[in-house]
Amino acid sequence: MTPSEYKEFKRLKRENLRDHMTDLELIFSMLGEAATTEIAREKDAQGFDENKDAAQRGGKIAGDAKTKLEIESGKKVSTQGNYLTEPQNKKLLDTDESD
Repeated sequence: MTPSEYKEFKRLKRENLRDHMTDLELIFSMLGEAATTEIAREKDAQGFDENKDAAQRGGKIAGDAKTKLEIESGKKVSTQGNYLTEPQNKKLLDTDESD
């Protein structure tokens, strides 16, 4: 999903998307960003088209990893829940269940 699509998926208006992500959602976002940066540096990407290609490849790496985790765990990583608005005890239960 694009950031705009993800904000719509989480039903956010003007809030910061990252503030409403779970730990796993943040980890996979960071993986995509780090992979994109590494690919762009290694390929010495110059200009929009080369950087767009690096971003698509980095996003695919994170997307593939996310899909593999979802298959293994049987749970979706991306949730429509808004992390900041969930009660703290619900967040703790979600974390405990994943152990």
